[in-house]
Amino acid sequence: MSATVDRLWAAIEPYVAAEGVELDDLEIVGKSPGVVVRVTLDADPSLDVDRLAALSRGLSRLLDETNPVAGSYTLEVSSPGLERKLRRRRHFEKSVGRVIKVKTRQQVGSGHTNRGVLREANAMGFLVDIDGESCEIAYGDVVSAKTVFIWEKAAKPGKR
Repeated sequence: MSATVDRLWAAIEPYVAAEGVELDDLEIVGKSPGVVVRVTLDADPSLDVDRLAALSRGLSRLLDETNPVAGSYTLEVSSPGLERKLRRRRHFEKSVGRVIKVKTRQQVGSGHTNRGVLREANAMGFLVDIDGESCEIAYGDVVSAKTVFIWEKAAKPGKR
């Protein structure tokens, strides 16, 4: 993490924790004047739009007071969504049992990009079932990873 992200994390995490919400992720993208501060929040039960709007207003006031980002920026506050990026160990731990898509530096299974069920996550990496084979992947070998939302086909009305 960069020093700015560290400062933001230190400012935001206690605030959202006091609100009963988890700071799930934080990233700064773009260059001045188009800098975007993306804050991803998670809670159980999940956050609705009104709760996210209230948290966004509170975070905006907090960041105006502490000013951890030099210059102007746009603040985006959201929940992880159906298909979430897996960037931290905690993300993998919360996604055990879900289907993921992972792109790796080294070939795993049939290639560099694979899809399978995440079975376990620990301090060093995670275990994913790819094409019926359990593959262990270190976090350092991951280029990108995300959960995959599976649309289940609904039964047609009137049919059993």
